[in-house]
Amino acid sequence: MKTIIKNLKGMLAHSLIYRISIIYLLLLIFICVLAPFIPIDPNQTDVSQLSQLPSFKHFFGTDEVGRDYFIRVIYGGRISLTVGILAMLTATTIGSLVGLISGYFGGKIDQILMRIVDVLSSIPWLVLVIVLSVFLKPGFGTIILVIGGFSWMSIARLIRAETLSVKSRDYVLYAQFLNRPFIYIIQKHILPAILPTLIVASSLSISGAIMTESALSFLGIGIQQPLASWGSLLQNAQTSLQKAPHMAILPGIFIICTIYSLNNLGEMLKNYLQRKNEFMN
Repeated sequence: MKTIIKNLKGMLAHSLIYRISIIYLLLLIFICVLAPFIPIDPNQTDVSQLSQLPSFKHFFGTDEVGRDYFIRVIYGGRISLTVGILAMLTATTIGSLVGLISGYFGGKIDQILMRIVDVLSSIPWLVLVIVLSVFLKPGFGTIILVIGGFSWMSIARLIRAETLSVKSRDYVLYAQFLNRPFIYIIQKHILPAILPTLIVASSLSISGAIMTESALSFLGIGIQQPLASWGSLLQNAQTSLQKAPHMAILPGIFIICTIYSLNNLGEMLKNYLQRKNEFMN
């Protein structure tokens, strides 16, 4: 563990972009966690402060009904990050199970599962998500299940490939020779070997989930009022672009910076694993 931390510190020391991305994500998470302790009600309206531009009184200005936009953006970040993380956990769980079972057992099980993955992957999944969102009741839980339930296919393929590679190693073959239960082999031998790859895939899937949630909320079929996500803030800002452009610019900046930082985090972890594998080989 100490070696891992030391190597990651070395990568951070040689990359300004990685450092900025990590600092940004830590600050964002810190502010979002502390949002309930900020003495500003995100739903409190003030008719005397309609569509105000950023100022010392309101750092991010106000929206069309006089709500403080700073706290709205922060609470929007809480929703967007929560959706991203929970959707990632859903997709990672499904994708890992399918990939492990497909890669370990092979044969007809592998063929059936991979055909299912191929069929689902052939459908533009954003379109599929939009169609399902229309038929399902819009809400926080629905958007998590819909995004997570249809973004696991790439993870399944990745985990299957890793499982096929690990399954051929001597210690796994020896465990199979001893008739160890497949659950034991997966838990003790295969899962620890593929865990680093799974972590990288998970970090990258968070940014995809945030982007999808933002798109759905922007289209009006995602997070619904009175809750606010960055996507719903963008959707709500359409009617006020001329007199209050900050209402679209600020959440847009946060979406771009967050996705960019998460992708940098995934790239950093990927580079670390590649260097580790090259060293071991």
